[in-house]
Amino acid sequence: MTIVVGFFSGHPRRLAAALVAVVLGLSLAWYLGSPLFLRTYTNEALPSAAPVVTATASAAGVGASIPSAPTAAVAKTLGSGQLGFVDSIHNGKGEVRIVALGTQRLVRFENVAITNAPDIHVYLSRETGGKWTESTSLYLGALKATNGSFNYEIPAGMDVSTYKSVVVWCRNFSVLITWADLRAT
Repeated sequence: MTIVVGFFSGHPRRLAAALVAVVLGLSLAWYLGSPLFLRTYTNEALPSAAPVVTATASAAGVGASIPSAPTAAVAKTLGSGQLGFVDSIHNGKGEVRIVALGTQRLVRFENVAITNAPDIHVYLSRETGGKWTESTSLYLGALKATNGSFNYEIPAGMDVSTYKSVVVWCRNFSVLITWADLRAT
């Protein structure tokens, strides 16, 4: 202890530099380490689609039609898969599905637990096994939470049959967090 005190005594610049180094070191340690134990939670319901109204022929059969009673659109799973294990730090558990709800298409994360990291984003990939490329993948957005159930809307008109997996990627470190290969259901 005497050596440390002697090193800094009479040298305020050394003391200031040491304090700055300690603060920066602790900040960096928090930035890198905190995602490993911080969790975020959300539980979004699967949205309900607008009722479907069908037309029926009139009783007289003359040009007019009368709408029948509206029926609720039923959610249909187009593909699903389980989140995969990358390593002890990067992994996920739970199901991911592509859901058709009327004309709307969604990627649904259902009861998932995903390792946290800084700057995590979600993509639909045309490849499997956690592979993806920026030019051929569909960006869905930042990860909404590490735990729970939540949805990402797929833009209208996209052919979801060309996508083979959902990839969860850390942009800051260019690291795969987890992925789910999709199989038709």
